[in-house]
Amino acid sequence: MKLGRLNHIGVATPSIEDSIAFYRDVMGAETVHMPFDLPAQGVKVCFVDTPNTQIELIEPLGETSPIHAFLARNPAGGQHHVCYEVPDIHEAKAWFEEKGAKVLGEPRIGAHGTLIFFLHPKDMGGVLTEIMETPKGEAHD
Repeated sequence: MKLGRLNHIGVATPSIEDSIAFYRDVMGAETVHMPFDLPAQGVKVCFVDTPNTQIELIEPLGETSPIHAFLARNPAGGQHHVCYEVPDIHEAKAWFEEKGAKVLGEPRIGAHGTLIFFLHPKDMGGVLTEIMETPKGEAHD
């Protein structure tokens, strides 16, 4: 398996609207995509483009959201995960499992409309890591 490009950095936020204002007004972001709900993941998502990657703003959709617990520990929000692309999600999953990394759940559809899975931070140098199959066509924003 070969590590692909950094697709995005996930940033948990208690308010996507406030975070959008921050990225536009303070950070100078020019392209902010429309926020959308991703009920299967329990989050609202908004992508902010940068010249070489994206920031994925993630807000919980309720108290059962996995982001809710993160925000309870980090009320102002903060970096939640990094996401790398791979050409084949199933090959990547098998590779990480063979290396002894804990895969958190089965591959599922992520915010870019392509398959993803997460790796436990304890096996990834302390960083929650998302592995994402490289999007094809228009899904690759």
